Amino acid sequence: MTRRPGAWRRQICKDLMTVMQIPFHRPDISEDDIRGVAETLQSGWITMGEKTFEFERRFAEITGARHAIAVNSCTAALHLALVAAGVGRGDEVIVPVWTFAATAEAVWYCGALPVLADVERDTLLVDVSDVQKRITKKTKAIIPVHYAGQPAAIDEIREIAQAGKIAVIDDAAHSFPAWYGGKMIGGISDMTCFSFYATKTITTGEGGMITTDRDDYAAMLKTLRLHGISHDAWNRYSDKGSWMYDVTEIGFKYNMSDISAALGISQLARYKDMWIKRKRIAEMYSEAFKEVPRIGWCQVREGRESAWYLFPIILDVERLTITRDDFILELRARGITCSVHFIPLHMFSYYKKAGYRAEQYPNAEWAFPRTLSLPIYPGMTVEEVRYVADNVIEVIAAHAK
Repeated sequence: MTRRPGAWRRQICKDLMTVMQIPFHRPDISEDDIRGVAETLQSGWITMGEKTFEFERRFAEITGARHAIAVNSCTAALHLALVAAGVGRGDEVIVPVWTFAATAEAVWYCGALPVLADVERDTLLVDVSDVQKRITKKTKAIIPVHYAGQPAAIDEIREIAQAGKIAVIDDAAHSFPAWYGGKMIGGISDMTCFSFYATKTITTGEGGMITTDRDDYAAMLKTLRLHGISHDAWNRYSDKGSWMYDVTEIGFKYNMSDISAALGISQLARYKDMWIKRKRIAEMYSEAFKEVPRIGWCQVREGRESAWYLFPIILDVERLTITRDDFILELRARGITCSVHFIPLHMFSYYKKAGYRAEQYPNAEWAFPRTLSLPIYPGMTVEEVRYVADNVIEVIAAHAK
């Protein structure tokens, strides 16, 4: 009998009673990363300063945006972007139901109401037709989420927004670098918010960035991120600064530190290399699964290029004798850690109490019990990717109806 590709590898593992241990994520930290942070620690200036501004300049240059404003998280970025766009009490902001809690939390922070829109089944990106249905006179902004690294339908969303004079604020926490119509995400919408959290495609440990082409937005964002104090007050403790400053707005403590920025600068220098590695892993998974029944994955639309932050798979649970949750446990027993992105917002207790109902989001309801995310990070070896793919295939085969 001819063995399927990878069968010999699984048999060797069984014979030797060994199991590979593959985490969901492992940060890609280089010697240059460590050196950059160490030099900043030794410099005598570790909070927001020249390193932060250098990181901003380099990020703006890469994304093609006129301005880049560094902050301490993507959540902070979303909040500031909404404030800059004038979102306040009584306003509505359309958010995909399929996203991390932070996207909608930033709307609540402003006293506005998140209006949740359903997603497409084959991409898990926001369904533009559902966005259109949820526009009202109170709609102040739309936040498309570029899920798993693939851009949402930006042109269609912008067309809807322009007709109603609505701001478009991209949640690009998953999508650096990603491209839409040949243009990099970050230089397209009114404002774009990025994440540099520990698991993201580049990391500053904790951190975020807002890009925009509008000078007025940029000026306000820079003021709001540090208590609303006058523009140059960040350096009041240096030999170039002064103790005197003014507070021109009620702001927040959202600034990035030079320690984080130093890591960001070094990571940014390697972003293409890390993206190519992620893309190659995604291609290996796609090739491994293309002839396998009972499994699918998010399809990348024509004219878009994904950052491949995640590789979610979608199980045909009706043709399996195992649930998604047990599938994850089965892989964990084989040394493979997976995750779920995401629990749709309407399923959380807070949103249920607020009146959001399951029947409003049929596609999210369909996708949630079927979806899990496989490990994908630059440091994965070919052997590790094959081990994950082989075990996914083996679990499916063992539980096929």
